[in-house]
Amino acid sequence: MLFELWKHPRPDAPVLRRDGQVVVSSHRLARQVLADRERFSAANALDAITPIPTDALRELTRHRFRLPATLANNDTDSHERIREAFGTVFAPANVEALRPWLTGLARRTAARVAWRLRAGETVDVDAAVSSEIPLAALARLLGLEVEAAMEVKRFSRAALELFWGEPSAERQRELAGVVGPFHALLRGWTSSATGATRELLDEYGEDAATAALFFLLVAGQETTSQFLTLLLHRLIEEPELLESPPALIVEEGLRLLPPITSWRRVARRDTELGGVEVRAGESVLVWLGAAGTDENVAECPMRMVPGQRGSRRHLAFGAGAHRCLGSQLSRMEAEVVVAEFAPLLPRLEVVAAPVSEPNLSFRMPSPLVVARR
Repeated sequence: MLFELWKHPRPDAPVLRRDGQVVVSSHRLARQVLADRERFSAANALDAITPIPTDALRELTRHRFRLPATLANNDTDSHERIREAFGTVFAPANVEALRPWLTGLARRTAARVAWRLRAGETVDVDAAVSSEIPLAALARLLGLEVEAAMEVKRFSRAALELFWGEPSAERQRELAGVVGPFHALLRGWTSSATGATRELLDEYGEDAATAALFFLLVAGQETTSQFLTLLLHRLIEEPELLESPPALIVEEGLRLLPPITSWRRVARRDTELGGVEVRAGESVLVWLGAAGTDENVAECPMRMVPGQRGSRRHLAFGAGAHRCLGSQLSRMEAEVVVAEFAPLLPRLEVVAAPVSEPNLSFRMPSPLVVARR
């Protein structure tokens, strides 16, 4: 399995077979796979990469853990209706209305980090900045009272490792012991929810509403959190990039440092892709990170050049019917954080760089520890 794709060199072939699946690295073909629901299904998007052993499954079942088709793994007729309900939550006007509040939050966070650094402390940027801001913004949009940020982070990271990582059987049991109870807690949140979650509960039932909330809490904040850590690390190491406007920096960051490096589809029928025969039922791995560095995308595909031609043509948010609902929110969060932290970043040095554990799709960087120069 192609774990840690960010360490792999970009392949020469646009489509190849590796580790029992069809791998797509071409930007054009990757977009085609993501957008073509006739030939490629999203039904396998949330399937566990490493088979979950019986005792871990038993722990999940004990807490009524279920992931029916709702959003990322939904290719049924209900997908459009469910997406429409949550689409109103992430409507451009709702997201933009958060900007003043988000700016204030980022500014206060930057002030706290600066104070700690002046006091001679080291600061874990991942915990102090990246883990807090996206979760707070998502909770505000969804109308959730998410006080225990670190507990949510513990759950979401456990879910990403359990379903997309390479944990041992013993580790899978530990992860199930985190994911199962938190999923039960989500059921409680669902039962008292309002807005889109309540609509989904009334129309499709508790399992579907809880599964949708599960995915939104994981994908809706964890991906932005990981991206912020990766981007801030890059900006500390290359402060000259801060001479560009935040929006351009963020777009280049999404192209070169996507927090989701790959995503899966399954072939609905025998077909052909870039000259490679694909059989019905085969897993197709869309290599989003490689698609962003396709020579046909940007002028300088391997260099971070904010504002260069083609910078926005990446697939960090996917494409087609399953394109990320929170793309505008994620962009705005990153732009605001970059703008508010820009004066501080050139004065920092990295004490411990983030390290990512083996995972098929998510970067999941470890703490980014910094100190004042």
